[in-house]
Amino acid sequence: MTDWSGERPPELPAQAVTRVESVAELAALLRQLRRREARLEGASPLTYRELAAKTGWSRGILGEYFAGRVLPPTDRFDILIRLLGATPTEQGALATARDRVEELRRATATAGPAAPTVPSPRQLPPTVPNFAGRTAQLAELDRLLETDPAAAPVALITAVSGTAGVGKTALALHWAHRAADRFADGQLYLNLRGFDPTGPPAAPAEAIRTLLDALGVPPQRIPATLDAQAALYRGLLADRQVLVVLDNARDADQVRPLLPGGPACRVLVTSRNQLAGLVSTGGARPIPLDLLTGTEARQLLAARIGAARMTAEPRAVDDIVAACSRLPLGLAIVAARAALHPEFPLAALADELRDARGGLAAFTGADPASDVRAVFSWSYRALSSGAARLFRLLALHPGAGVGGPAVASLAGLPPPEVRPLLTELTAANLLAEHGPGRYACHDLLTAYAAELSTAVDPEPDRRAASRRTLDHYLHTAHAADRRLDPHRDPIPLLAASPGVTPGQVPDHGAALAWFDVELPALLATATEAADAGLDRHLCRLTRTMAHALERRGHWQRWAAVQELAVAAAQRLADPAEEAHARRSLGRAQTHLGRTDAALAHLDAARRLYQLAADRLGQGRIQFDLSWIAVRQNRYPDALRHSREALDLFTAAGSRSGQGRALNNIGWCVSWLGQHEEGIEYCRRALDVLLDLDDRFGAADAWDSLGHAQHKLGRYREAAESYQHSYALWRELGHRYQEADLLARLGDTQSAVGDLEAASDTWHRALDILDDLDHPDAEQVKARLDRVGRTPSR
Repeated sequence: MTDWSGERPPELPAQAVTRVESVAELAALLRQLRRREARLEGASPLTYRELAAKTGWSRGILGEYFAGRVLPPTDRFDILIRLLGATPTEQGALATARDRVEELRRATATAGPAAPTVPSPRQLPPTVPNFAGRTAQLAELDRLLETDPAAAPVALITAVSGTAGVGKTALALHWAHRAADRFADGQLYLNLRGFDPTGPPAAPAEAIRTLLDALGVPPQRIPATLDAQAALYRGLLADRQVLVVLDNARDADQVRPLLPGGPACRVLVTSRNQLAGLVSTGGARPIPLDLLTGTEARQLLAARIGAARMTAEPRAVDDIVAACSRLPLGLAIVAARAALHPEFPLAALADELRDARGGLAAFTGADPASDVRAVFSWSYRALSSGAARLFRLLALHPGAGVGGPAVASLAGLPPPEVRPLLTELTAANLLAEHGPGRYACHDLLTAYAAELSTAVDPEPDRRAASRRTLDHYLHTAHAADRRLDPHRDPIPLLAASPGVTPGQVPDHGAALAWFDVELPALLATATEAADAGLDRHLCRLTRTMAHALERRGHWQRWAAVQELAVAAAQRLADPAEEAHARRSLGRAQTHLGRTDAALAHLDAARRLYQLAADRLGQGRIQFDLSWIAVRQNRYPDALRHSREALDLFTAAGSRSGQGRALNNIGWCVSWLGQHEEGIEYCRRALDVLLDLDDRFGAADAWDSLGHAQHKLGRYREAAESYQHSYALWRELGHRYQEADLLARLGDTQSAVGDLEAASDTWHRALDILDDLDHPDAEQVKARLDRVGRTPSR
């Protein structure tokens, strides 16, 4: 290949290639080739999108290759370096270097765990206490663990199957905890809800996004298609030692996209189905799990109620084992009752169990060897009336887990009255506290509770409980939203039903934590509100969720829930609600890169705000249009929209809006070369925003001021402005904004020749971006590379 002058490109330094020993060093050479190719062609470096089009690979995995987080397979590496213009001599040397890196990685993996380049998750739920039996199955799992990874081209899969309640999850978690130290890069756990009576099985797209979240992939870096997501997931685990536990799978099709490609990983799948397709085509090793043997059943009981009590009443023990059909779940419930009442003779418990005949209709025939309804009904009848009512109502809660305050609202009781009821349910093994103050039911228990609620609770009571749950999430989300940004436009709240106890959200950090934990329940509640025709509640709930969804980068979920809100507002024939919903949907579409759709929604919202004579809403639309124009480098248009926003905010009397619009104007005029004028606008913005204690707006304004000062060569002042901005972003917990600001601060330090300080600042930015796995890390690495401070990691 030749450049424009006809001269051959300079070869990569042979010494640099022969010294390569890590994936990061190899990636640095790939980036060098990429830059050289761009110079030769007189164009910008090939983007990931362009490379993806040429190779058919995902943009996500290409990013991992260039960032040095994933070692490309041999065939892909050869294709990549040819595309980047490597000469035949370079191709041979680079191929040798790549093989050397792989050999060193394998040697390191054999010698001991290497420092992970992506997060090492530790997701295993707690093991079942007093686990007993299953000696043969545990031995088989141990034997399979010893299989040499080099002997298999892909991850070894073990499929544990058996009837409901037979202890598949208990066995999987017990063994996984026992073997956890063999997996240096962590353990992933995912409940696929294959047989969950409260909702459909986890869709492959939902499941793989959850796994990518656990591996530290930011939402904005997750590809749009399932195939691309699966490719990124496999790439992240290609050379890692990770145990993946996929619990409660529906079928082989649900599991296949979640299988890692690297031979050093192990996959443990549990399912009520035998997963024959996974065995026949995926090479899975099946471990069928049957009922406990009589000896194992007695071991389980003895571990929980004591050997002495067992010895004193051997006949009663035999009756209990028989009545529970040697089903671990049934035995655990009986053992819990016996342990709670040491004064009860085991014979009396056996008689009660024998008389409480029944069973879950859905499992009659499907589980002929067991009758768990008999066990459930017996345990249920032993509850106090309050605990029994709460048990039934828990089946009405959307989502897999529920917090204590939400339980109180569901029941319509004060929290102090609910706590002893929760304690009673957990002691009876009818409810599990899987985290401090967080509760969940086994799926069969949820089905049983739902049957009971339908049969016992009047329909008006059931509707009232669901309404209280909706009100709980609406009012708590509203409080959390106000903590995140007190200067957001007020959202009128609907009156809460009697008995609702909103959660306490004391500060900004608690608000973020609450949204993170409750997001699945919030989304499920929004869907239930739509199905129930509670359109006003739905519109207000989605408005309270929008800021958190935007902050956390859950843009696809945000867009989906806003589609529901738009439809609800149209059913209400409420232009104001529809305007809010369309504006929020437009912002979500902007984040997703769907600019045309975003502009259409924003334009519709603008017209609706005009009909409602809502100047504040119109100002927000102009603000959003300015933001889109900035993203497209259309600064004259952005300036025009910002000035219109300022006029509208002024007419509406919104000082926070005025301050933020002034900052936008300052940013735009500075980018148009009018830096002194930009400084004037930014200082006016700061006067307003600091007076209001609007920390979000002030952080942005300090950043804009620093940019204009830097452009004028007033580097000391710029550094001071950037420090103010950095302190605010750090206080607010905006880690990406911290990194973005540090990158610019480093530019200012570099401009005055303080390369030591600039390097340190850029390293701090890079640490955050690497932790977030954000693509902007490449830009910071390029800065470090220019000053000869490229990080060795």
